[in-house]
Amino acid sequence: MHKLLTSVLLLLILATPYSVFSHEGEDHSETETETFPQLESGTGWRVVRSIEMGSSGKFVHMVLIDHSVYTDKTIYSAAINRLCRSGDDFCRIRFWSQERFIPEKAALTIEQNKQLKAEYVVNKLAGIRQLRWSCTVDPDKAHCF
Repeated sequence: MHKLLTSVLLLLILATPYSVFSHEGEDHSETETETFPQLESGTGWRVVRSIEMGSSGKFVHMVLIDHSVYTDKTIYSAAINRLCRSGDDFCRIRFWSQERFIPEKAALTIEQNKQLKAEYVVNKLAGIRQLRWSCTVDPDKAHCF
C-alpha cells in the first residue's frame, strides 16, 4: 500500500504542469536572491529583499526603515555598515519607510521612486561612492533628490 501511494504521488508531481511552478510571461531577469536566506536586520531597519541586477551577480538590497525614525541618519549608517563590507567592489542599498512601496524588481515605478528615502551605491571599478537622500530626510538641496 505504501509503495502504491508513493507511486501515485510521484505520478501526480510529474504530471503537474510546469506553469504551476513558474508563471507564464514572468520576467526572470531580476530575481530575488536565494543566497541571502537569513535577511539582515538591525535596530530600526530590515532587508525586505535583495534583488539581482540581471544576471550580474550584483544585488540591490531593498531596506525598510522604521517610519518613526526615517529622518535619523544613524539608522541608515548602521544598515550600510552591516550590508556593505569594506572589501566589496559593489554594494547598492535602497531605503523606504513604507513597505508597500518596496519594489519586487530592481526597476522602480514613479511612485516607488517618489517614496525612496535614500540610496547608497559603491562601485569601486567605476570609482563611485555615493549616498543620496530624499529631501524629506535631508532638506539640503546639495544632497537630496
